[in-house]
Amino acid sequence: MIKPHGSDKLNPLFVSDETKRKKLITEAESLPSIVISSAAAANAVMLGSGYFNPLTGYMNAADALSTAEKMHTTGGLFFPVPILNMVHDTAAISGAKRIALRDPNVDGNPVLAIQDVEAIEEITAEQKELITKQVFGTLDSEHPGVVTFNALGNFLVSGPISVLNLSYFETDFPGTFRTAYRIREEIAAAGWEKVVAFQTRNPMHRAHEELCKMAKEAVDADGILIHMLLGKLKKGDIPADVRDASIRKMVEIYFPANTVLITGYGFDMLYAGPKEAALHAVFRQNCGCTHLIVGRDHAGVGSYYGPFDAQAIFEKDVPDDALEIEIFKADHTAYSKKLNKVVMMSRVENHGKEDFVFLSGTKVREMLTAGEPLPPEFARPEVAEILGKHYRSQA
Repeated sequence: MIKPHGSDKLNPLFVSDETKRKKLITEAESLPSIVISSAAAANAVMLGSGYFNPLTGYMNAADALSTAEKMHTTGGLFFPVPILNMVHDTAAISGAKRIALRDPNVDGNPVLAIQDVEAIEEITAEQKELITKQVFGTLDSEHPGVVTFNALGNFLVSGPISVLNLSYFETDFPGTFRTAYRIREEIAAAGWEKVVAFQTRNPMHRAHEELCKMAKEAVDADGILIHMLLGKLKKGDIPADVRDASIRKMVEIYFPANTVLITGYGFDMLYAGPKEAALHAVFRQNCGCTHLIVGRDHAGVGSYYGPFDAQAIFEKDVPDDALEIEIFKADHTAYSKKLNKVVMMSRVENHGKEDFVFLSGTKVREMLTAGEPLPPEFARPEVAEILGKHYRSQA
């Protein structure tokens, strides 16, 4: 199986030894504590799950700036975005060397992790602006990732962490949430050597379904990892439970048995386009995938990024030796009326726009809310029915 990023063995930060974990939970109750942001909590879950291997905790200011500008830490480790615990107020942990991090997303704010504090640093407005610009490619206050990042505070609390639970993801998505180490175990148990990962924060329509099948065939993969984001999204995105149900129904009916793992990961969407695509590659390598599908507008939002910027970053900015995972580059896919199948639009000849089945997101929502069937060339009817129930319940 493909090696994890940056080490020979995956090193998840979740404390799996029950005796040790209980001891740390007890210790945490006597430590200075702070309720962290949802973004920092998601980082803790990803660190605990092994997705951010080989990091041992939150980055300091020097590593944050180096990672944002150069995509590597001061020690030379390739990492596409800073992994931070940013807070507004440090009064509750001032002078502490060991603190408890409390979960903002679970009632009662239980302890999520214990952190050994190496430094508490206040970054300047100029430094925060630099990180914002480098990660998101814009300072626009309308960009959802920029809005979230700029609301996190200006103090960086850096140092290694021990993760004591995986937040709400295990309880809310028991059949879907997976750690990187669990996915590696499942891939090994299936006997798969080549695995194609498909990233999604949306339901999967016909084009997505066929893209996964195209990629699997093109690289001669043994299986497909459908890996959906389960954390915080922007307003208007489809809730994770609805996405999960629709994807499961699609795979059940339209994919051969034992060729797909349907899983999810506990992270809040960044909407960082190219930089987030590179991060996706890092943590898909960590869960054992050999290939990642990177398509049009991957991890993008609005018109902040070019349609293929997320592919270009692997050609221009990611060093050749940084990652072992390979990128499967995909163009926009759509149903061809001429060929009666889903195709990559750039790879077919003698086609005009009128030869493809297109529906805007707005039109899809309108039709589903009104109870109108979507064209079968665009969406499987079983998937459309699940999505329609959601939209009608919101009307």
